[in-house]
Amino acid sequence: MKKSSPIEVSGSGYAALYRFIDYAILMFVLLLSCFLYGVSFDKNYLILLLAEVLLFSYLAEGMSLYRSWRLSAFRQMIRRAVAVLVISFAIQLISLFLLKVGASYSRVIMTAWFCGSVLLMVGWRLAQRIVRKVQLEHGIHRQKVALVGLTARGIQLSQQFAEERELGFECIGFFDDRDASRMPEEYQHLLLGTVNDAVMRGQQGEFSRLYICLPMHAEARIQHIVSQLGDTTLDVYLVPDMLTLKMMQGRLSAVGDIDTISVFESPHLGLQSHFKRTFDVLFSATALVMLSPLLLLLACGVKLTSRGPVLFRQDRYGLDGKKIGVLKFRSMKVQENAELVVQATRNDPRVTWFGAFLRRTSLDELPQFINVLHGEMSVVGPRPHAVAHNEQYRNQVAFYMLRHKVKPGITGWAQVNGWRGETDTLDKMAKRVEFDLYYIRHWSLWFDIKIIVRTIFKGFSGKHVY
Repeated sequence: MKKSSPIEVSGSGYAALYRFIDYAILMFVLLLSCFLYGVSFDKNYLILLLAEVLLFSYLAEGMSLYRSWRLSAFRQMIRRAVAVLVISFAIQLISLFLLKVGASYSRVIMTAWFCGSVLLMVGWRLAQRIVRKVQLEHGIHRQKVALVGLTARGIQLSQQFAEERELGFECIGFFDDRDASRMPEEYQHLLLGTVNDAVMRGQQGEFSRLYICLPMHAEARIQHIVSQLGDTTLDVYLVPDMLTLKMMQGRLSAVGDIDTISVFESPHLGLQSHFKRTFDVLFSATALVMLSPLLLLLACGVKLTSRGPVLFRQDRYGLDGKKIGVLKFRSMKVQENAELVVQATRNDPRVTWFGAFLRRTSLDELPQFINVLHGEMSVVGPRPHAVAHNEQYRNQVAFYMLRHKVKPGITGWAQVNGWRGETDTLDKMAKRVEFDLYYIRHWSLWFDIKIIVRTIFKGFSGKHVY
């Protein structure tokens, strides 16, 4: 599992320009296709264009296409741009088919519109990257930076500058007032002088950015350094060591005139919650319609192989730790929903033969699409545990309850990475929580789609599922 980088690159201010160019490409390619093919751009094509722009915009925001990208993540950005186009055009075509109005539009124009949009959106991003690399090679937009504090956090930051050369930052070294014996010996050759030296050399224009990488308990020292740097034109950044903690988002916000940093916070705020909810409703409704014959067969299988109800509702913790009733096809001869719930084990006598098949293939989870429609669950998220298990592990696994900062899911990042089924050891549960928290920190609509695809191909079974 990839670790989060210590550097979070601030927005470059180009997001609005990226949006404008992409929307312009969609309009330009459609108009050009109509012109070259000799078709009038009438109200039908205007409606089609507006629908595509809205769809593309919605998916692009939900999949974080316009977030701040490192240049080294260029391939990922391109893949995401193409994915947004593919999904938006696919939805358009399916909608035209279902509405029986596809005959009103030329297939040649639709094909040319899609292919042209892909080529231009990828092409202009590629051109922008090439220009950026040439500029950096000639020293244009390259900035020299220095760090105050030869600390573990400062060393991490300098390593990131060295690895991410295309960011355009060149780290010249460290400044620190401490005795050399208190600093890592292998990095002492990078020490350039004291904080006073940093101020003097900054005033002389030897570097344009200065990062203060001191521990938070050195508040008085940080304030003194900042007051000294007030006599320069340097861009100064504070990199507190508290950011090495497992913060859920680390988002800057404000209450009135007081700045705050979120430590634990749900990623589904503002528009992001609407993206998530819309995707959940559309996907779960489609899944229930398409899977309805299978659901009926499974219900008959449960009813014919054991006595009792078809569906079983078990109490679980949902968003913000509130209890919800999660639906499953009944796979046991008993319905356990008490304070003490024993996890199913290999050859568990409580599990029916048909229930064992349902559990191995995770088909017993399909009724949870109903929970998704009700707003109690999401298609993707941390798997909900029985209330009894929550109470057991919340005091044994660090940050366990942070799983409930988002809605529980039918599938999740932990499950597609093999951490599903029986958790007979504390280490297994800790590993599952680790993957769940990674998902919450890195959530995007694209991440959800990636997990769903992986679930289809490898997430329905596991060696610890009984």
